[in-house]
Formats: sequence, structure tokens, C-alpha cells
Amino acid sequence: MRRLEVAGLSIRLPAGADREYAIADVSLHLDAGEILCVVGESGSGKSVTASAVMGLLAPGLSIAAGSMHLSGEDLRAKSPEAWRALRGRRVAMVFQEPMTALNPLMSVGAQLSEMWRVHLGLDGREAMQRALAALREVNLPDPEGALRAFPHELSGGQRQRVMIAMALALQPEVLICDEPTTALDVTTQAQVLALIRDLQRRHATAVMFITHDFGVVAEIADRVAVMQHGRVVEQGSAQAILTNPSHAYTQALLAAVPVLRAPAPRALSDETVLEVRGLTKTYATRGLFRRRKPVRALDGVSITLRRGATLAVVGESGSGKSTLARCVVGLLGHDGGEIRIAGAPRPKGRRAAARLVQMVFQDPYASLNPRRRAGAQVAQGPIAAGMAPAQAMAEARRLFELVGLDPESVSRFPHEFSGGQRQRIGIARALAMKPEVLVADEPVSALDVSVQAQVLALLRDLQARLGLSILFITHDLRVAAQLCDEVVVMRNGVVEESGPIGAVFAAPAHAYTRSLIEAIPGRALLGG
Repeated sequence: MRRLEVAGLSIRLPAGADREYAIADVSLHLDAGEILCVVGESGSGKSVTASAVMGLLAPGLSIAAGSMHLSGEDLRAKSPEAWRALRGRRVAMVFQEPMTALNPLMSVGAQLSEMWRVHLGLDGREAMQRALAALREVNLPDPEGALRAFPHELSGGQRQRVMIAMALALQPEVLICDEPTTALDVTTQAQVLALIRDLQRRHATAVMFITHDFGVVAEIADRVAVMQHGRVVEQGSAQAILTNPSHAYTQALLAAVPVLRAPAPRALSDETVLEVRGLTKTYATRGLFRRRKPVRALDGVSITLRRGATLAVVGESGSGKSTLARCVVGLLGHDGGEIRIAGAPRPKGRRAAARLVQMVFQDPYASLNPRRRAGAQVAQGPIAAGMAPAQAMAEARRLFELVGLDPESVSRFPHEFSGGQRQRIGIARALAMKPEVLVADEPVSALDVSVQAQVLALLRDLQARLGLSILFITHDLRVAAQLCDEVVVMRNGVVEESGPIGAVFAAPAHAYTRSLIEAIPGRALLGG
């Protein structure tokens, strides 16, 4: 049965935008019990299409042409009141970032039970019972505790399960998932994808899944629609699109997907540039009304990074990867152990440490100050270290050129750059201090696959030209294989396995490493 029909849909952008339409002449359909994956780069129109179907277009966007029908009903004819009654009950959405989609001031139970109270008029007790049953259905550990918890007290994967439970609460005809697994590690991602597939089969829900990850497409899609610059350039079965794409753009996207196979090993220096010995870090966390037991984020971690090499640190969320990175940079203190850079203990002062180690952050949108010009942010470190402002700005222009940006764009603000360009600015800012060690904390996880490939190529090129030593934090084993020489596998604050990356990934010695590799979505179809 046809659940959703979008025909010839065009959505006009505000005057002065880089193109006239956000999406132009888009036609899609979705049947009951089917998963349609909509793929494309950032700016392709995927999320705008989803927002239109939900009646949630941003201010300034307007439907210029086309139609949308939900089980035969004209969505364009719906009044705002009708839309409010329809959302959640007949069409629902799982958003990319559950921490921003959930209300931080309401318990999970209060937010989830609201669905039945508002739409069905149930009393609080019965609505809470249904909320508990919904949490059990999405396989949340300790659903009773999760019901009482606030969003910040749950992990990222648990929060996403809450969002899925909320979206499916009233068994909608159409479920829209907008990049729901982008920020999740491979095992949590695999669990969430399996959950969506299982619930979709049990309830015969029609699912529109927005993603830029072809591994996800290979894992769950029945059909695929590929979008570029606001237009659908190719549609077909998942098998046909993944194995025999006809459009050059689809072919380019698939070619950019990294594989798990590591390149031939390089000859590495015997000189150690970063040494971490027996590092420990404990968080004394607190709940809102109760004290919680301390969390041992790092438990005797030891790693060695050789000069000119790239060392990957991989593992699930909560494994201690980012805590290790922040301790190395000096953004966090540590309880025990030692960090040595270039043969000497890392200075305790932030300014002194900044000359030895710099960080490229995960989110290129949040890591730059939106009110300062890009060039000024790159020049800030050298100026603080004593360089004359004019010289620092000249150096910023040189670094812009080095990372593949127009030197004259130093006067632009961060919002005037794309996500990939902002990450290049972040790399330039880190390189401005000429550090001994560059720490990259999930630097490509927020980028689509083609931009991701460009940033990885840039890091490889910079390493070859500048002899960079890189500590690369990632949950994506395919990305690690493309860039890194050696790998450290972490779990629960402990190093489980380490060694040359090709050898570890080809023949992992530890069961945990094997489980990470097996959880990579779409391995059979996409290679590796």
C-alpha cells in the first residue's frame, strides 16, 4: 500500500541564496513496510525534503510546486492545527542529535508519556505505563530507571533509542529518520539499525531514512534515492544502486567510501614524539539528587606515537578515547601516570603546552567562534605566543593556502564556509603553532563521505610535507585504516590491543576488536 507520494516538489529558497530552489522537481514514493534511503552530500536537499513531509519547513522556505500525499490525503491542504494532530500520530521523525531533540529539563518518562496524553487523552498513570512498555520494546537496559532519568544521564545510543520509542509510540504510517546514527560508534550504530529494521517489520511502518553513509544504506535499504543539488539524480533498488550505479555522481559517492583494508606499511622513525605511561583519570559524577559511583575513564593507559606517524585510537563511546585526547592536549587533568612530548614531560601550563600539542575538534561548526573572522582565529595562537599581528595574519594566509583554501578568505566569517572548509580552518589553526603532535578527535565524523575523503587526503598530504605526528581518535575503523600507521583499541578505559593497523585489522587478536570489525555496516557489499 502506498503510504507516501511526493510528486514534482519544488521548494524555493529566500532571495539572495546560492540557488533558486532548495529542492527542484523531487518525486519519491514510499510503500508500507518499506525502507527508502535518501542519500547525498550536505546541501543536496535530503533534510529539506524530510522537513517538507513533516510540515516543518524553516522560515523563508516555501513550496513553489508539487504535491505530497500521505495515504492518499493531500498534505499541502492541511491547516497548522491539522498538522499538529498529524505529527507523531501518522508521521513521525527521529532526529540526528537526540540531545538537542529531547528536553533537558524533563525526565524521559514525562516526555515519552506526553505522546499518549496529548494525542489520545490518556491519564498520566496509563500514559506512563505505555511509556515503560515502549522503552522495553526498544531494548533499553533498565527501562524503569531510564523512565526516571533525564536525557543527560543516558548515553548517546540510549538517547537515540528513546527518540525511536517516542517516534513509534503511536505507530505512525511513516517514520522519517534524519541521520540518526551519524554520531554513534559502530556497535551502537549496528544495534540502532537492527532495532529500526526489527520495529519496522513488526509494525509494517514505511521508513524514509536520510543518510550520507552508504554502509547504512547497504545494511537496511530496500530502495535508494540519490540527491544532488536539490534534485533526485538516481533511484532504484538498493542492490542495483550499490552494485551497478548508473549516474556519475552516485559512482563518485561510492568511490569515496573508505574500506577497511590498510595501505602497505610505511617505514617509520624509531624516535618517539609522544609517550603516555600508565595514565589514569576518574570522573566523580553526580546525579541530580544522588551521588553516583566514580567512573574510571582511563585505567593505566600507555601508548607511544612515533615521529611522523599516525596512531589511531579506536573504540566505542565511553571507551576513554576522547578523555585520553583531552589529557594529552591539557584540556583535562589526569590523576596518575605521565605524558611526555619530545622526550620531556608535557608542560602543565596551557600556553606552554599549546606550543607542543594542538587539537582538531570533532564539530567544525561548534569549534570556531561565529563572531570572529576565520583568519583572526588562525592567527590568535601565534599572536598570544608573541608574534606580531601583521606577521601572524600573513602566516594565516599561508596556512589557508596550505590547507586548500583561498588566502583571501581569511576575512570571511565561519558561517560563510562549508563544513569541510571549516574543518580545514580548524586544521590550519592547529598548525599555526607548529606543534610536535597534532591530536585529531573524530575530525571527519560530522562530514559526508566525499568531504571526508578530501579531509583525509589533506591530512595525508600535510603529514608527507610537514612530517606531522598525529594522534587520531575515531570510532570509524574504515577511516582509521585509510590514514593511520598503528592502532590502539580501547574499551572501558583500558587498551585491549595495539599494533600495526594492517596486521590488527587483518587478524585481530582480541575478541573485542573482532566485534568492532563485524559491526561495521555494509561490509559485505562495500568491501572490508
